[in-house]
Amino acid sequence: MDTQPVDNILEVRNLRVGFGINKTIVDVVRDVSFDLRRGETLCVVGESGSGKSVTARALMRIARPGRITGGSILLRNPRGDTLDIAALDDESEQMRAVRGDRIGMVFQEPMSSLSPVHTIGAQIIETILLHRDMTQTEARAQAIEALRRVQIPNPETAIDKYSFEFSGGMRQRAMIAMALSCEPEILIADEPTTALDVTTQAEILRLIKRLQRDLGMSVIFITHDMGVVAEIADRVAVMYHGELLEIGPVKQVFHEPKAPYSRHLIGASNKFTITGDHARGGTLPGLDPGVMLDVRNLDLTFRKSTGVLFRKVQEFHALKDVSLKLRDGENLGIVGESGSGKTTLVRALVGLIPADSGQAIYRSKDGRDFDLLQKGALRKAGLNREIRMVFQDPFSSLNPRMTVEQVIAEPLYLEGKRSKAEIRAKVISLLDRVGLPKNVLSRYPHAFSGGQRQRISIARALSVDPRLIIADEATSALDGSIRSQILDLMFELQTELGLSYIFVGHDLGVVRYFCDRIAVMHKGVLVEVGTAAEICQNPSKDYTRSLIAAVPGTDPDHRRLLTA
Repeated sequence: MDTQPVDNILEVRNLRVGFGINKTIVDVVRDVSFDLRRGETLCVVGESGSGKSVTARALMRIARPGRITGGSILLRNPRGDTLDIAALDDESEQMRAVRGDRIGMVFQEPMSSLSPVHTIGAQIIETILLHRDMTQTEARAQAIEALRRVQIPNPETAIDKYSFEFSGGMRQRAMIAMALSCEPEILIADEPTTALDVTTQAEILRLIKRLQRDLGMSVIFITHDMGVVAEIADRVAVMYHGELLEIGPVKQVFHEPKAPYSRHLIGASNKFTITGDHARGGTLPGLDPGVMLDVRNLDLTFRKSTGVLFRKVQEFHALKDVSLKLRDGENLGIVGESGSGKTTLVRALVGLIPADSGQAIYRSKDGRDFDLLQKGALRKAGLNREIRMVFQDPFSSLNPRMTVEQVIAEPLYLEGKRSKAEIRAKVISLLDRVGLPKNVLSRYPHAFSGGQRQRISIARALSVDPRLIIADEATSALDGSIRSQILDLMFELQTELGLSYIFVGHDLGVVRYFCDRIAVMHKGVLVEVGTAAEICQNPSKDYTRSLIAAVPGTDPDHRRLLTA
């Protein structure tokens, strides 16, 4: 066997991964080949369903219910000795030794990847004891050091906390600490920043890059965010429908992409920069600029009782004296970090959370004024037909036991004004409007991609002809090309139907593209409001400037985050 030092730590050749469908095996990853070099960051990109995550999980033999149907995965040590992971059994002792020890993995959603009934420390210690000959005390000390390495404050006490006691960013840091607790040679990061706000994302990206340098790791970073790719990648692999279309240095792929699909991804990403004439930055022409919604001095406090014998009430002031206006035909963006109060604000406006004080005066289609903060205002005044909401996760907001037809038709049946035939015709019309064929009527939500489910959610919101749609992080979980399609669809519907939008987001590039004005929130306070161009190009507040500085660029020649 060749024992000379080699540059490649991983060599994947003609990898195929199949899933059982109707008693046959269908390959969803086909003939994928690539190398991973020592110390490099390889970004794997592609839209949902392209095979990115399946490929990554196959490298650790955790692709179940899929299985490797062909090819090799050669893991090399510094001397050049190789181990073919594809030839190992999923649960063999050799494979268990590779997982966590030589290859670590960070998953997209730490809340579902971390055990809610075990402390963070117990989970990291278990990983260490599995791969290292240590006592419990020694493993605990190493776990504390792992938490310190990922910059979790007070690691000596944090080790005994549960995942639900951590913020999203802290949970992701804990996942990274667990993945790196045995100092693996390769880190696979599967969409680790998708659900994070831009400032937390920037912190995590800097953290991974620093740990990569400290530990001499190679990183496979899976993402659909081409801005993140431009910031961190050494090389880029582009996947589509289970195939690897192209792989090359990041500058080559961005500036001279070979595959049409690569050009499409980069073009979609370039829409969402925080500067440029492509962004809207102005109200729609020909629409009445009158005020539709006037929020005045909105205050909201969460209260939680603790203790049994001596009960105490803990208070968290979530919204503090928030005032803003929405004009007819306008798109108002609300941005800020996680915990800034964005979602709390819009949920208060639709009556899902009761406010303590303030007003939200809404002028209805027929010119009457209503205070949305009054209990049951939407239902009592029939405003739930004029104001509709689209949530971040369409899978959890769509009833899995209802067909597409039932999901979209439900508001129409509750309205009680149409016959069954009229409702069915309306549903078919709505599907056509959001770009879905009528033959999906009898399917269930699980049969659709994320982008298709969000189209169904939009169709449901449109079913009762609303004037205002509140979109709460409605595109944040979608890949770049699908996000672009959904936003352009929302534009088309706005022009056609005269809609207004309140658009909650943490990606300033997306909000800049879609919105006329932007309201910036921080710790429950409205920091500043202005046109999209003013906020993104000439912000008046330090906090807004920090948000803008954390937005990834789109050009690998001008990286912003890792040099900041």
